[in-house]
Amino acid sequence: MKALEANLVVIFWAIIFGEVIGYIGGQLEVMTYVPAEIGVVATIAALIFTNGVKLVANSDTKARK
Repeated sequence: MKALEANLVVIFWAIIFGEVIGYIGGQLEVMTYVPAEIGVVATIAALIFTNGVKLVANSDTKARK
């Protein structure tokens, strides 16, 4: 249950930060701002990164034992 809650927090903050960074980047590059697309991409990237780091850290801990 702890992993689910952690992933929900990651999803929430990834959407918030992704939207802010996407809006600023869109304005700087004079591109169209598509909120749904930016939110989905930011969420997927954040979940891959955080779960990947967790898996690598767990495998390193097991290898040391």
